[in-house]
Amino acid sequence: MARGQQFIRECQVQATFEPAPKVHGSYEASLATPEIDAVYIPLPTVVRKEWVIRAVRAGKHVFREKPCAANAADLREMLAVCRQYGVQFMDGVMFMHHPRLALVRAVLDDANRIGPLRRIASEFSFLGDNPNFPANIRVQSSLKPYGCLGDLCCYCLRISLFAMNWELPTAAGRILAVAADGVTPTLFSGELFFANGVSAGFHCSFAIAAQQWVSFMGTQGTLRTADYVHPRNSYESAYDINATEHRIPAATGTVVPLDAGALPQLGHPTAQDTLMIRNFAAYVQSGKLNEFWPEVALKTQLVLDACLASARDRGRLVPVQKI
Repeated sequence: MARGQQFIRECQVQATFEPAPKVHGSYEASLATPEIDAVYIPLPTVVRKEWVIRAVRAGKHVFREKPCAANAADLREMLAVCRQYGVQFMDGVMFMHHPRLALVRAVLDDANRIGPLRRIASEFSFLGDNPNFPANIRVQSSLKPYGCLGDLCCYCLRISLFAMNWELPTAAGRILAVAADGVTPTLFSGELFFANGVSAGFHCSFAIAAQQWVSFMGTQGTLRTADYVHPRNSYESAYDINATEHRIPAATGTVVPLDAGALPQLGHPTAQDTLMIRNFAAYVQSGKLNEFWPEVALKTQLVLDACLASARDRGRLVPVQKI
């Protein structure tokens, strides 16, 4: 209770709510409270299933961190319970809610701009070189067994599936480095092969300076986004088509360029993180389930599982299970 009260005091200094949020001393107390409509579950991957199911059975809508589960079977079970109790499920892939994505979709669908898509390439990495990183849950297989594959590559997989209109591929993966526990992936690369000849290569790592780019390559041109996961400027964002920048103007407010190395201002009204939570709240309040989000979460999990299975079997091609 004391830690919760201190946390709320600190948050109230930055963004005041009236009345101040209430504090509960346990997860059970939160789930038992009728005032709570939905819960955010960022717990380590291996314990999420239990608390998702408990939250759903308490009638709470669920917003999840990713990867959504320790495996696709667990996620199928969670989604089945969500449908049984009529609650909304959504995972926290922020870029799915950015207005830029609809513009990218329109470009990819325009045969005269990019042409038939042939290749997708993506990278999401950061350098976990601080002394405390070995104790981070990201590199502890008992908590997050996917390591960088689940923490970072899931974004690469999601953007690739988006580009391919959610077609499921055959997957190959390779673990290039592991954490001190000798198991948890810290550097991973993979390939996805789609039925129409399109391939998608991806790479993620805790051992490379920060990168978050994606390129969509077709017969007529290339669309590239240098910051597809976290836009470097929350007020504006951009993408390149054949090295020509296309800037998306700010919806509201003044454009404020970020200093080199600065973090995006996630709480701005037009920021993708804000839009994501706003969209989730709208689904909850509508009383109608949006089945798109559980479906794409499951597809991403299925590809994730196939990539890891391939990596543990010397890179063997693994067909992704159908949903």
